[in-house]
This record gives sequence, C-alpha cells and structure tokens, in this order.
Amino acid sequence: MYERITPPTIGEKITFKEGEPIVPDMPIIPFIRGDGTGVDIWPAAQAVFDAAVAAAYGTQRRIVWFKVYAGDEACEQYGQYQYLPEDTLQAIKDFGMAIKGPLTTPVGGGIRSLNVALRQINDLYACVRPCKYYAGTPSPHKSPDKLDVIVYRENTEDIYLGIEWKMGDPTCDRLIKLLNEDLIPGTPEHGKKQIRLDSGIGIKPISKFGTQRLVRRAMKHALRLPKDKQQVTLVHKGNIMKYTEGAFRDWGYELATSEFRDECVTERESWVLSNKEANPDISIEDNARKVEPGYDSLTAEKKAEACQEVEDILNSIWETHGNGQWKDKVMVNDRIADSIFQQIQTRPDEYSILATMNLNGDYLSDAAAAIVGGLGMGPGANIGDTCAIFEATHGTAPKHAGLDRINPGSVILSGVMMLEYMGWQEAADLIKKGLGAAISNREVTYDLARMMEPKVDTPLKCSEFAQAIIKHFDD
Repeated sequence: MYERITPPTIGEKITFKEGEPIVPDMPIIPFIRGDGTGVDIWPAAQAVFDAAVAAAYGTQRRIVWFKVYAGDEACEQYGQYQYLPEDTLQAIKDFGMAIKGPLTTPVGGGIRSLNVALRQINDLYACVRPCKYYAGTPSPHKSPDKLDVIVYRENTEDIYLGIEWKMGDPTCDRLIKLLNEDLIPGTPEHGKKQIRLDSGIGIKPISKFGTQRLVRRAMKHALRLPKDKQQVTLVHKGNIMKYTEGAFRDWGYELATSEFRDECVTERESWVLSNKEANPDISIEDNARKVEPGYDSLTAEKKAEACQEVEDILNSIWETHGNGQWKDKVMVNDRIADSIFQQIQTRPDEYSILATMNLNGDYLSDAAAAIVGGLGMGPGANIGDTCAIFEATHGTAPKHAGLDRINPGSVILSGVMMLEYMGWQEAADLIKKGLGAAISNREVTYDLARMMEPKVDTPLKCSEFAQAIIKHFDD
C-alpha cells in the first residue's frame, strides 16, 4: 500500500459525511514535521496536544500520530526532488486529516509551492485563518485586543490557480493578439483598451461553484459563534472587476439568502426593516430614500428599482425578520477590499468572519496576523469536504533550525483549530487557556520576549514554552 511508511496498528480513520468529519475516540492523524525549524516546533507542539487531550479526556480519547514526509525531509527519505511523495498524498487521502509544520518551497521547475499543491490536490477550497489576540503578546497596534476575526479565503481559484504565460511565449503572443484584435474590440464596454505586446498574461477565474461552497462553509461557521459575532463580510474589488470580484459578492449574497434564508439578514435588508420598525407608516418611497444614497438625484427608472427592492424585502421577510427578529440572525454584508484593510485596523471590533477570494485573503490574513502578534502566532487550516490539513503559517527559518528557540505558537494554535474541527473543544480550550496564561506571565520565546516592554531578559526555549503552556492547564 505504501512504499516507505507504515501506518499505526492501532486507531481508526476519520471519515466524512456531508462535508463534516466523523471522528473516533482514537483517530489516526498523519503529521508532517516540517523543514527548518520544524525539527524544533513539531515535538513541542505534539507534547502540548497530547497533554491537552489527556487532561481533558483521560484515557477515553487519544490521537495516534502517523509520521509522513514532505519537503526536504521527504527528499532524504525518497530521493532528490521527491518533495511530495505519493505515500504522503495517499496517507492524507486515506486518513482524512493531517497537520504540518512549515515547508520549503522548491527552487526551480516542478511544484511551485508544496502548500499550494497539497491544497489543490486535495481540493481544500477553504483556507481558514483565525486572528485573535492573546493578552500580553507584543503588537504594533494600540488596541489589538479588539481584533477577533476569521478569514475564509478561497483556495482553488483566482490567481492561485497559477495559469499564466511569460512575455514572449508563443502562446502568450497568440493570446494578446486574439484579445487585442478580436475579443476586446468586440466588447463595447472595453472601448479602445489594448494590452501591451511586451506583457505577461495571467488568468483570474472566479466561479459560482467555488464562491458558493466557500461562503456556505463561512455561514455554517458563523452560526456556531456567539450571537454578537454572527456576521459574514464578503470582501471584493467588485467596483473595478465586476464579473469576477463583483460576481463573488453577488453569488455570496445569493447563497446566503437562499440556503440560509431563515438564519440570515443582509445589511441592506436590515436598513429597510429598521426603517419600518422606527416608523411603521413609512412609505415605500421614503424607505428607499433612506436606503439608497442620492435617491432624489436618480433617474425615474433607478428610483423604481430602489422602491421595488424595498417592497420585495418587506413582502418576503417582514414576518420572519421584522420587529427586531433580524437582530438575532447572521448579518451578511460586503466591503471593498482596500477599505476592509484599513477598517480591520481602525474599526476591528466591527468584523467577525471575512469571506474572500484568494489574493485578497492572502494579504488580509497576514495583515490581521500582524495586528495580533505576527505569523508566529498565526494558525491556519485548509478544509475541503473530504479532507482537512492544519498548518503553520510562517516560513521554515532554517538559520534557527535545531537551536530550540523558535516560537511554536503557530503550529500549536493550528492544532487548536484541528481539535475544534474534530469536536474536541475541551482539549482546545485547555491549550488556549495555557497559552494565554504563559504569555500573560511573560513566559515566552525570544521573538516575543524581545518586543515586550520591559523586555524579557531570559526567554524560554521552544520546548520550555510548550511545558509552560501545559503547566498552566491547571490554573
């Protein structure tokens, strides 16, 4: 079955039903140690996971770890350039879940990114990045505690699909010629636009299917949150790219208001409902005037559309959502990408779940992580309907490898996500409690120690930080 790895003889596989995991009490979970500092952070993280599960469940539950290989360590086991062996891919497919440390991106041809390859091969369409502040963590922001967001980033489309041609490539030249001479002139809205002949060309596909399965998962997550955090914000640049990013917004609203109609309200719907609640006798036109900016300057046709929207909302959901009922439902809104970048810094407590396409989500999740302490404290998960991989979000930092000094927080918090995904919330809560207490007590690794005020003169080793977390389980 496998060439160079042997599965554990105890434990059971995780299976999936309708996109959700069915987890036995003794699940077998493959792990990839990771390159560079993976040699340090994985043993520390595993010690925390095992201690938390034991503290929460005694002998009732246990994770059975199954070591598999990727990156530089895989090349050592399987031969040169074997960064992602078939054994590893098959094991992840067979057992349904995995967790990994950081991996080196191969130099030269072949696989562009091992992380991206794992996502695409397993159709892990949702990259989930929580960004939450732990008291005492040094941050460049004055109020990092106000940020508590989860980024749902689409993983399989947008620019990360990686379809592009370099300048001068014959296919690129043919495509530019076709666009300039036929397709662009044939579309009146593009006017006389032309692509320069010395351009490279990349394709940015956004599909209705890909959009809606991401938004569906984000909506399900929102429903599991406390009432005051039940919000999904669709992030896009639809004011410029109307048929890709604008479509993402439109398809997201369509999914939310069809599959989750009884459980959600859109921002515009809430305005219409609250206007009528404040003034039960308000006319359709006056309601539209309050909802639509510049209503009185609109054409007659646009005014009619605005009034029809108000009437449709009141006719369809007033009984189920009116009289304040909408306040207990998931709020679905949208924001322009560049606007949300500044709003998570200036008004962070207004947002909860951000659903976004790939590139916007890439920037946004890293920016949010910086607010709460950097990628060293940033967990990540890549989730599909039949598989999930949890991972460190930082790089391999090879110059620190083997020194037992790097911060294992990213992998540890990714494990928290894994435990929550498995339904083992008690173990996840213990880790969050222990981690928060260790940081508050200034028991931290060098990366956090050097930024604290006053500076921590004697930082903990990576392994010592893990033990400090475990020690605080009993606080």
